[in-house]
Amino acid sequence: MTTFTMAPLAHAATPIAPIPYSSDSTRYHWANVEGVRIFYREAGRKNAPTIVLLHGYPSSSRMWDSLIPLLADRYHLIAPDYPGFGRSDAPAPENYTYTFENLADTMGKFLTQLGVDKYTLFMQDYGGPVGFRMILSAPNKLNGIIIQNANAYTEGLGAKWVNIARYWNAPTEHAEQVDAFTGYEGTKQRHLGISPHPERYNPDAWEDEFVALSRPGQRAIQSALLLDYRNNVASYPKWQQWLKDNQPPMLVMWGKYDPSFIVPGAMRYKDDVPSAEIHILDAGHFALDEKTQQVAGLTRKFMARLSSTR
Repeated sequence: MTTFTMAPLAHAATPIAPIPYSSDSTRYHWANVEGVRIFYREAGRKNAPTIVLLHGYPSSSRMWDSLIPLLADRYHLIAPDYPGFGRSDAPAPENYTYTFENLADTMGKFLTQLGVDKYTLFMQDYGGPVGFRMILSAPNKLNGIIIQNANAYTEGLGAKWVNIARYWNAPTEHAEQVDAFTGYEGTKQRHLGISPHPERYNPDAWEDEFVALSRPGQRAIQSALLLDYRNNVASYPKWQQWLKDNQPPMLVMWGKYDPSFIVPGAMRYKDDVPSAEIHILDAGHFALDEKTQQVAGLTRKFMARLSSTR
């Protein structure tokens, strides 16, 4: 069992102080992991505490562009694209096994190759099932966990998952779920959700994501991962037990206008890790679309507290 020590963090009630914008430019790299080229963004000093930014669906490391300059003055940031996403290679499913277990294995080997042996994981959406598998396979590398609408509880699954479960049970009979999952409207609504402030969202985000989803081979890749998502739900109890047993330092930031992963999923983290800091944000699934400064400020406070107690 990995032992963590960190005092409970109080819920922030005061406004976020101005954050320095780092003049350190982001660096763009590729790494070859067992024949698959992995694209990643990197910023900050390599000897600073490392935060690994794990993106969601159907985005890429680009989703972190607004956050990275707000953290890079103090922290070492690494934001990779998973195989099949962004600028990383997208091998055909017969050449690469598109499961969350394999994505996590590739990401773990990627970090080992870079020589990163201690990190805090910042997990959004798909970053959750990738990140929790990385944690369980190498718990001694973990300093802390930051969650942003990355679900690990059945209570956090919104109504749409009832239909997706039909696809899990009979994939060939419910191809319409893949159509909805990879289609334009679904891609757009992942950003807008049920937010009362649609004017805060940049249409370039979902337009670019839909272009990426429309590339040859993407339907096979994303349908394989959608089918494998059932194994994430089946793994929830195992992840929850690890949290209970190890009590890692944890920051949870949750956009309340997310119809996919709903607020009860955020609150359940507190049941397993009582010291977890929970913030329900006035934002959607991609909270950075609306609350960049707040997410950055809360992250900096959490990381500063984490560093002071280690």
